[in-house]
Amino acid sequence: MATIGHFTKSGDEFNGSITTLSVQAKNVRFVPETASTSEKAPSHRVLVGDAEIGAAWKNNGNGDKRPSYSVKLDDPSFTAPVHALLVERQDSDFDLIWSRPAKRRGE
Repeated sequence: MATIGHFTKSGDEFNGSITTLSVQAKNVRFVPETASTSEKAPSHRVLVGDAEIGAAWKNNGNGDKRPSYSVKLDDPSFTAPVHALLVERQDSDFDLIWSRPAKRRGE
């Protein structure tokens, strides 16, 4: 697992940055999705400026009661979408944590 982002919460929005060896994105925002009525729709859209780079779904029922969100980031420069978890730290800020998916048999 690797922490690739740090965020603070302001109302229902999250603001911060994402940093990896190839991505340095500042002013990243998780903005609440208000237009959808589907239960499977994301709770937030992930934006850098006006560009949408992903979506997040609120996780319900994690045992420690701290908020977390499943995040999918995508960009034409990525070879595949990035899946991560936005989790609340003990100081009430949030970390974006990425881990490489396990390889399936035969790969």
